[in-house]
Amino acid sequence: MRWNGPWRIALAFVSGIALQLIAATALAQATQPASAAKRLVGTWRLVSITESRRQESRGEKPTGLIYYDDKGNMAVQIMPDRPRAKFAGTSPTPDEARDAILGYTAYFGTYTVDEKLQTVTHNRAGNIDPSGLGDFVRRYEFLSEDKIVLRPLETKGGLTWERVK
Repeated sequence: MRWNGPWRIALAFVSGIALQLIAATALAQATQPASAAKRLVGTWRLVSITESRRQESRGEKPTGLIYYDDKGNMAVQIMPDRPRAKFAGTSPTPDEARDAILGYTAYFGTYTVDEKLQTVTHNRAGNIDPSGLGDFVRRYEFLSEDKIVLRPLETKGGLTWERVK
């Protein structure tokens, strides 16, 4: 069979429609927003904390990092910016030890995201605070692709983080 005449026109028409469908599908996949879990993946730097019950022990501008990986693991550390004395000896006194960790946050574990409720649950497996193991739920709000606010459900305050690039 030769591909000329009406066959050539039909083949060109069908090929054109197939190419349009492929392009439309690729464009739709490219323009769909990434899931919140995928958007969380990465390293985030603490920008600010509002309405925290630990504000006094943390100082004006605490520093911190939070990590989320694509396997569902996470870790966070927040260090106070208030002055902290160095240990006088090789082992801290009880007062030195208390002062060193007062206002410090450090835990790790896994995380899960509920996109309907807009929450991320930190399933804390290890924590500098022994009473802080288990689940901790926070509401999330993406301010942009590179800025997020995490709010503990039990408070009005929030922690603003920006993506480390």
